[in-house]
Amino acid sequence: MDIAFRIRRFNPEVQGKNKPYWQEFQLTDVEETDRVLELLHRVKWEQDGTLTLRRACAHGVCGSDAMRINGINRLACKVLVRDVGTKIQVEPILGLPVLKDLVVDMEPFFDHYRSVMPFFVNDTAVPTDGRERLQSQEDREKFDDTTKCILCAACTTSCPSFWANGQYVGPAAIVQAHRFIFDTRDQAWKERLEILGEPNGVWRCRTIYNCTPACPREIQVTKAIGEVKLAIRAGKREGIATPVGPIAESNS
Repeated sequence: MDIAFRIRRFNPEVQGKNKPYWQEFQLTDVEETDRVLELLHRVKWEQDGTLTLRRACAHGVCGSDAMRINGINRLACKVLVRDVGTKIQVEPILGLPVLKDLVVDMEPFFDHYRSVMPFFVNDTAVPTDGRERLQSQEDREKFDDTTKCILCAACTTSCPSFWANGQYVGPAAIVQAHRFIFDTRDQAWKERLEILGEPNGVWRCRTIYNCTPACPREIQVTKAIGEVKLAIRAGKREGIATPVGPIAESNS
């Protein structure tokens, strides 16, 4: 199988700012089970060594190779040729500054991540019997889905609200906050709800639903955002009903 590759290129040292361009490559002897990441490796190793991209584990765990493939945010290591066809267009994820080719500056994204206190807070003493703080299976299930986030930024950079206003904390940060807000062992849920209740917090979500299909871990992002909104309105995390209507239907 032959593949026509179209890649968005950008080299600030050569061209200056705001002058990206498209470059086309042809690949032969491609199998339908090859991954897009493997094809990018072939382009870099066989045709143009200056091509710049991020990748690490190549198994959908690290999230470093998030990019737009045929207009959709995906992990290059998870997308098979048979899923995208013989014409493949690749470009960097949107809403973050491009450093070179497919590499974006992730610091604005991680600034938002850090702003929601993405860590466990509990100042009470560990049980005297030396055991960990126990939790029921039912309580664990409330936030189990949002523990799967790998911080690839695919959801946040698929969000038009984030494209329009980079100060918006974004879906990924809300998912991270959700994981701790609904953990009954955590003691900082009120602080997180206050942070997300600010103008650039959860209310900038316009429920466009781009984020959920963009997630390579199949996290129900829109549902998590809806639950955080309900918790802010109720002023509590216990007894929050599962969202109904469009939010629930979009994740069914």
